[in-house]
Amino acid sequence: MTSASLRGRRQAELWRRLSEVNDPELDEPVTNMGFVERAEILEDACVEVEFRLPTYWCSPNFAFLMLDGVRGALETLSWKPAYRIKLQDHMFADEVNRGIAEGKSFGQIFGEMVGDLDLTALRETFRAKAYKRRQEAVLLGLRQAGLGDEAILAMDLLAFDAAQPVGPEAVAQKPRYRQALLDRHPHIGRQDGVFLTWEGSPLAAATLASYLGDLRSLRINMEFNGALCRGLKQTRYKQAAFSDGEPTLVDFILDRVPPATGGAPAVSS
Repeated sequence: MTSASLRGRRQAELWRRLSEVNDPELDEPVTNMGFVERAEILEDACVEVEFRLPTYWCSPNFAFLMLDGVRGALETLSWKPAYRIKLQDHMFADEVNRGIAEGKSFGQIFGEMVGDLDLTALRETFRAKAYKRRQEAVLLGLRQAGLGDEAILAMDLLAFDAAQPVGPEAVAQKPRYRQALLDRHPHIGRQDGVFLTWEGSPLAAATLASYLGDLRSLRINMEFNGALCRGLKQTRYKQAAFSDGEPTLVDFILDRVPPATGGAPAVSS
């Protein structure tokens, strides 16, 4: 393999790993959100990642969760490189960058400033939101495919894997919901039901409409926050003009926002 070919494979692996890191509040890849400003493999195979959030005052716990995710992603790279992660233009950039480089936890970085803040509980809250958002997309996509509620809710893992929901959002979220389901309920076997609440109770057709109403409210909030983050970042750094039809608050209220799309950023070389 030539050095150029090896470098290209490593760059692809780097971006793939970074794309697996989600904004914890929005359940969207940080690469799609435009937070990864630069990810470069240097001549000595060391990796440098520059990270930038929408505002100077973005919550430090969110910043830490994402950078800790980036740190974890870089630890999984096949060639085990040394790496440097740099948070740019944030009020706690120095503290976070130093702490991440030293392998510190959030509490070790911020000490008394965070008091009794429990990031474990915060992570769990975000996991629950992501689970529900993914689940709603799949449920709606299966309805669009013409399946009745009883048939959908009777699905076991085998039937779920064979099912073909309709719509790009449902198709994208199906494998993500499957992963979230098995992470949350690892006891599930191939013949067990797959549509459970976060707490583990099977969904019932009689109450599905009300349940979906709650999930819709959650989705609108997450999508609006995502659009707000993108808008703030674009405005702050003047990186891109808003496209025609950029969603407004009214669009979210009326539930007429198309599924978010985003591709991998251009590979740095």
